[in-house]
Amino acid sequence: MQSVGGYAGDITSREAFDALAERADAVLVDVRTQAEWSFVGVPDLRPLGKEAVLVEWQSFPSSGPNPEFANAVSSHVSKKGLDLDAPIYFLCRSGARSQAAATVLTQAGHTQCFNISDGFEGPLDADRHRGTQSGWKAAGLPWIQS
Repeated sequence: MQSVGGYAGDITSREAFDALAERADAVLVDVRTQAEWSFVGVPDLRPLGKEAVLVEWQSFPSSGPNPEFANAVSSHVSKKGLDLDAPIYFLCRSGARSQAAATVLTQAGHTQCFNISDGFEGPLDADRHRGTQSGWKAAGLPWIQS
């Protein structure tokens, strides 16, 4: 894990899954859009007795971040009976939106915000396909699609 300015650090999808399995207070927040959740899929945390928190960082076709993002995530964490020190792992497609989300939640007072740097689908491969080189899907971690 690499510590980065503004949040606790970058972590791989495999490291995040392992941390979610090991710590009862660990939370996964998927910051992608409703369309991505519906058509690409979402992490399946049922084997861990958990579920991902789905809060859009940016709603399509908006050009800016969701102004209620920090409040929505903080509310979910609080409803689970967790405090500001609970580890929160942020996931997006490839690690950019989740990095911004981790920074914003850290600024809101949460002390253990991590960016899942390889994302749900990872970077494009030579054929311009995602999900083959790295990321949640490529790591063989559980996920479901509607």
